[in-house]
Amino acid sequence: MRKPTILLMNRVYPPVRGATGRILRDLARNLARDGWQVTVITSGPKAGTERDGAVRVIRVKGSANPSGVFSYALVWIKMLIAALKLPATQLVVTMTDPPMFAVAGDILCRVKKNKHMHWVQDVYPDLFPVIGVKFPDFLLDAMSKVTIGAMSRADKVIVIGRCMARHLSYSGLAPRKMAVVPNWPDLELGNEHIDGRFDDAANQEDFEKVIAASGRAMNYRTHQEQIKTGPRFRVLYAGNIGLVHPISVVLNAARILQNQNPEIEFLFVGDGPKYDAITRAKAQEHLDNVKLLPYQPPARLRALMESGDVHLVSLDLDAVGLCVPSKIYASVAAHRPCIYIGPTGSEASKLVEDYKLGMVIEPGNAEALADAIRGYRMDGDAWYAAHENAKKAAAVFVPRASIGAFMERAWQLVGGKPQEKIVERVDDLAAE
Repeated sequence: MRKPTILLMNRVYPPVRGATGRILRDLARNLARDGWQVTVITSGPKAGTERDGAVRVIRVKGSANPSGVFSYALVWIKMLIAALKLPATQLVVTMTDPPMFAVAGDILCRVKKNKHMHWVQDVYPDLFPVIGVKFPDFLLDAMSKVTIGAMSRADKVIVIGRCMARHLSYSGLAPRKMAVVPNWPDLELGNEHIDGRFDDAANQEDFEKVIAASGRAMNYRTHQEQIKTGPRFRVLYAGNIGLVHPISVVLNAARILQNQNPEIEFLFVGDGPKYDAITRAKAQEHLDNVKLLPYQPPARLRALMESGDVHLVSLDLDAVGLCVPSKIYASVAAHRPCIYIGPTGSEASKLVEDYKLGMVIEPGNAEALADAIRGYRMDGDAWYAAHENAKKAAAVFVPRASIGAFMERAWQLVGGKPQEKIVERVDDLAAE
């Protein structure tokens, strides 16, 4: 039997860093293991073709951190041209980096006569004003109509949250066209054991010092550790600190707690447009309760995530339905209480409220955030209850569930039947 063929398209793919690239790689590897012939078109520092196991990866030349509309548009065009040069595949999956890439998938569908699935991680062009990219209103309206039209002609649209489905429905996309498939945390967070090896030596000493300072790496906090005189209490923000993630409220909470509760520390791990602002605030205001680390390799991920007593997730008020912060799934996978700083009605707020994972704080309310953090610091029962609820939620939001749901829809589009135990080996991929 001939293998079904699939083309996956996204601007980033490992080793180029990016959350969308990470989940795309998980999906690509699972598709290949399940009998698909998988090709990925992406970008990188230089053009070329490589192998990621059974997955063929075609890269066009593009900056890892493009700046400006022109840079993204150039990568958009290069990726489309690369796809047009390839033989037709049965299914094309486009993502939303570069923005409005559903239109590229629609063009391919018309030319190659393939099936098209669009995987929405961010809703463009609606997100442009939120991140400060300015277009005239008439141009935004025109781009929105073109994008919704392309998605309406797609065979299936995958969205990552209910709020996103509502937004697109209000924009004119038929609900029957969409399926909600949540993102998933790094597969490394599903491993119960990590052998402690690091895949590079850079920052290892800093990492070990920061983790050791908490006195509890890889261990869950007990009620005894939660008492007032216990060890330092860590508030963790891990991942991209992007333009849709409010950070001033977190810094204001750190300023409040530095004097009132100096044993509470804030650890930021990652990078992003707002990372430099945190660095400047720490240096200029002598915020000794703020620590920073760069992105860490996968081997360190579980130790890092479990070193946090409380995880922070944030989202801009105007970004409801336009994106869903995947950090919340990492918080759940680590079985940690989550304080979500963002608007109600979003997927993240619903998860926190429905599963009682922590608290929802309105953006800008630093006093409420400081009180929430202090509450988990002082009240062991409240912390433990949220921890137990996160543990239960982690049994629901597992990679195999989302990857399996995605793959099932892919099989349906090419006329095949989903195979039994379609992603039974997904957890094994974390070891590769």
